[in-house]
Amino acid sequence: MTASTTRRSTAAKTRTQRPSRTVAVAATAVAGAMLLTACGDQTQSGSSDKETKGPAVASAPLADKLPKDIRDKGVIKVGSDIAYAPVEFKDKDGKTVGIDPDLAEAMGKQLGVTFQFENGTFENLITGLRAKRFDIAMSAMTDTKDRQEGIDSETKKKVGEGVDFVDYFNAGVSIYTKKGADKGINSWADLCGKKIVVQRGTVSEDLAKSESKKCTDGKKPAIAIEAFDNDQQAQTRLRAGGADAGSSDFPVAAYTVKTSGGGNDFQIVGEQVEAAPYGIAVAKKNTQLRDAIKAAMDAIIANGEYKKVLDKWGVAEGAVTEAKINGGS
Repeated sequence: MTASTTRRSTAAKTRTQRPSRTVAVAATAVAGAMLLTACGDQTQSGSSDKETKGPAVASAPLADKLPKDIRDKGVIKVGSDIAYAPVEFKDKDGKTVGIDPDLAEAMGKQLGVTFQFENGTFENLITGLRAKRFDIAMSAMTDTKDRQEGIDSETKKKVGEGVDFVDYFNAGVSIYTKKGADKGINSWADLCGKKIVVQRGTVSEDLAKSESKKCTDGKKPAIAIEAFDNDQQAQTRLRAGGADAGSSDFPVAAYTVKTSGGGNDFQIVGEQVEAAPYGIAVAKKNTQLRDAIKAAMDAIIANGEYKKVLDKWGVAEGAVTEAKINGGS
């Protein structure tokens, strides 16, 4: 979910919230690499998984960096929209898998804790973090200044204290259509007078709203936007012919195009835009946990585990060379 000033939209939203600057990246650059697996679900759920288990705290090299209460529990609770393949999703056995769970498992070995993924609606993850239901939110969430500062990206009003991000991956937003039926859509500007389906609270929704205003300013028909709780619902709508196009983070769009209907349902059109960092969200006051997460991410980048995970999922194009705190704009 590339959650929003492109990747998911209000301050409480997550996946790909992106800034207004548009960085075009050729969508085809990664499409060939996305031959592997994918991501999660947006409905609130009380269920949780414990697949990403770390070693005993005492034997972990970075355990002393964690807050004492987390060391004592041996668990970091992770809020995540587990329906966003290939970032996080349920496999056929109901296990949480994907890029984020694999990276979390590798970090768990460094910190000596289990990263326990708990499913939640994307747009409510930061709210859950604020309410202390989760220790962190890790869910293809774009790091933006609005989210850092607790600003609603649409109204520009203060809605919370904001969060800190540990940035660990770069991704953009893509448009996709039914295969063989692009209806002349090759860019966001081509969507004037057409209907797009998106996940609610994402950068994709923000982009669609922004582009729709440009349409009406230029005396063209607005974009009809239908938003859903999760990306899978949006895909179903498009597949059934209920819209002209869909949009999501590029890794997700590429995976969807590759796997849906055996590769016969959808196609990516145009270029990836709004390249921005995914960040792991941590409460502003929890600086010790934030710094421990950063240290663990830097450690797995250095030891090669990070690269192995990205290669496994075919998303090496989005790799970073170091974790950064609040690098989004």
